[in-house]
Amino acid sequence: MRLPLQITFRHRDPSPALEARIRELVARLERVSSHIMRCHVIVEPLDGHQNQGALYDFHIDITLPDAELAIRRAGPIDQAHEDAYVALRDAFRAARRRLENYERKRRREVKTHNGAAYGRICELDPEHDCGRIETYDGRFIYFHRNSLVSGRYAELTTGMRVRFAEERGDGGPQASTVHLV
Repeated sequence: MRLPLQITFRHRDPSPALEARIRELVARLERVSSHIMRCHVIVEPLDGHQNQGALYDFHIDITLPDAELAIRRAGPIDQAHEDAYVALRDAFRAARRRLENYERKRRREVKTHNGAAYGRICELDPEHDCGRIETYDGRFIYFHRNSLVSGRYAELTTGMRVRFAEERGDGGPQASTVHLV
């Protein structure tokens, strides 16, 4: 194991078998993200007792270069969490999901919703029912009449101000929705 791992048992005697399972699950997390710098796992019965029937909770703190993930509760309180291994499984599933989301954002695979862009219609092609929008930063965006949300295509003229949502099309940037301003 490359990363520093700290395991803390609260209100419970340390268990070598549980500790070994935690190490195994942390090693699996390392396969999801190679950016984990530190991991701290806290084992704790919810009611603070070691008696039969105590529900277990696992807190997992993962330190990454530009974020900290803290898993405090893997889901709703469940009687199945009387078994420490079931609670451990659920906590690490939640940690894995959070880590996968972190990696998707890092790779920029998550859609971002930027604010609407503005421009003006600079060209219309009635024969093909399309046109081009010139943005305020000098780019040209293709649009089709089906993208027009407000107004009718036949009433458009060059120079009209529009608000649009940009996306990548087959021939370059295109407007998915166009609203007259």
